[in-house]
Amino acid sequence: MIVYRELSTLARDLGVSGRTLYAVSNSLPKHYRTVELPKGDGAVRRLSIPDRELMEIQRRILNRLLVYMPVSPHAAAYRRGVDHAAGARPHTGRPVLLRLDIRHFFDSILYSDVKEYAFPARIYAEPLRVLLSILCYRGDTLPQGAPTSPAVSNLILRDFDLETGAWCGARGIRYTRYCDDMAFSGEFDPAEVSRLIAGKLWERGFLLNGEKTRAMFAGQRQTVTGLVVNERLNVPREYRRALRQELYFCRRFGVSAHLARTGAAPEPEGCLRSLLGRVAYVLQIDPENREMLGYREWLLRELALLHSGERDS
Repeated sequence: MIVYRELSTLARDLGVSGRTLYAVSNSLPKHYRTVELPKGDGAVRRLSIPDRELMEIQRRILNRLLVYMPVSPHAAAYRRGVDHAAGARPHTGRPVLLRLDIRHFFDSILYSDVKEYAFPARIYAEPLRVLLSILCYRGDTLPQGAPTSPAVSNLILRDFDLETGAWCGARGIRYTRYCDDMAFSGEFDPAEVSRLIAGKLWERGFLLNGEKTRAMFAGQRQTVTGLVVNERLNVPREYRRALRQELYFCRRFGVSAHLARTGAAPEPEGCLRSLLGRVAYVLQIDPENREMLGYREWLLRELALLHSGERDS
């Protein structure tokens, strides 16, 4: 483990001068802009987006420092080598599924927690802990939109994940957490688990979002991180149906004609690449899906023809 006691060593490993790090940390407000995105429930998600200079510094902090910190195996997001299905896969075919959500997750993370868990004293001298924490924080919140924030949140909840995972494991319950979305599956009383988790979170300054608590039983559709987990892992039927329909129209009428008919904005290549990404997502979850394998071959062939000039659509 590398220990940082001098600014010069930290600056060297980040590839950013100490003068620049301090200059940016002393003028953070001008390095962020706020973007509002509508949420499905009608609310608004506010993202604090760093400018190019701060974004690059945060990426270097992430890729050269934070990724080497130990994370709980129960964290199913924002980890290298972990795919989108990691948070859902353990819950396949379980009799009871409980999903809990942390209320205002990023807004509830304190500067002191960032300093304590992301940049601990055993690794960083005190002035460097302060500097790095400031560069990853904004005002009184962990900024959504900063590349460091997801990794920082995993580090802050590492002890919670390990304690919760141990409690669940002793009772045959499987537990995963995808950012602020927690999933529990097995044979258990959902109310008991909800009370326990609410207490553990409260001790750490977090609250459960009761409006998003979901208990799902065998016979009902059970989903985790957008994936169906009842009998086997799968993409929701609605997603596959919509994708299949769009592919059908593209193949029957041609991509350009389909885009003209629907009034969609993308150019043919952009449309093909978007469809290819959606097909790849289904195949990531269901690699043996012969229908989607066929669509992938067709999309790759159409892209090749488009690039060769043999296809104008």
